[in-house]
Amino acid sequence: MAEERHVVNVERVGSAVNGWAVLLPDLAAIGALAVLIVLKKPEGWPLFWILLAIVVAAFQLNGLFSLQPNEARVLILFGEYKGTVRTSGFWWANPLYSGSRPGASGMLTAGLENKMPRRTRAASLGRNKISLRARTLNGDHLKVNDKRGNPIEIAAVVVWRISDTAQAFFDVDDYENYVPVQSESALRHIANLYSYDDGEGTETTLRSNPEEVSEALRAELQERLAKAGVVVDEARLTHLAYAPEIAQVMLRRQQAEAVIAARQKIVHGAVSMVAMALSELADKGVVELDDERKAAMVSNLMVVLCSESEVHPVVNTGTLYN
Repeated sequence: MAEERHVVNVERVGSAVNGWAVLLPDLAAIGALAVLIVLKKPEGWPLFWILLAIVVAAFQLNGLFSLQPNEARVLILFGEYKGTVRTSGFWWANPLYSGSRPGASGMLTAGLENKMPRRTRAASLGRNKISLRARTLNGDHLKVNDKRGNPIEIAAVVVWRISDTAQAFFDVDDYENYVPVQSESALRHIANLYSYDDGEGTETTLRSNPEEVSEALRAELQERLAKAGVVVDEARLTHLAYAPEIAQVMLRRQQAEAVIAARQKIVHGAVSMVAMALSELADKGVVELDDERKAAMVSNLMVVLCSESEVHPVVNTGTLYN
């Protein structure tokens, strides 16, 4: 049995004429026919043809539509895609072109329907019009596990827009529902690939490398949303924190790491200063010290330099060897 293949639709330019070129003649014709009925008072077949002409002229007015900048209309005739009009202005197209979006039954999930702005949800409704403007999806805080299995909270904002209207209309059931669902899935996957902040060596982490993580998120989103004709302009993390159940423990760990790092820097600086002091004393011949006295001096200087509290030195009033 032959396997059914998914057909990828590609946007093409639809044909439309200037709306004023149809509106004005139609209105003039309807007015003239109405005057003819009033003045001539025809009966029988003449009246039938005049009324039919008025109905046809009025039906043609149904093909008028207007487009704002960054707005498009998808033309569908009896289920067949006829092209997309992207140029803003006042236009006329075949009145038989479908006036409702195929598959747009408004079946958003209960949670997502309330999150999406009303203008965004209605932007693609009404005579197959679709907004080409950039849109912002501000995701909720998600609780996921990072690379090391630590539970974290993460959220992201995604800036996206429609680039191919045919794919958006025909290749996915509802792109306005498709975008937030795929965005949440991609964010969860990215969070699983990186550690929160406990990287080893040059490892990329969520907290230390937000630019790299955001670019990885944008690339994955673009791959997922390309089939819906969507371009992802930007994706950035807006929230990153440990889950509440481990937040206090991780805070203490971070504090301990900060203390250790500070101590390491203090010790490194103290050793450098002691070495410099001994070198200067030896080079300038200020005093000659044996190994025992050098060890004592090093010990005293390290205590002075590494102590957290103020050190009160004891002045030796005798000889150096007493």
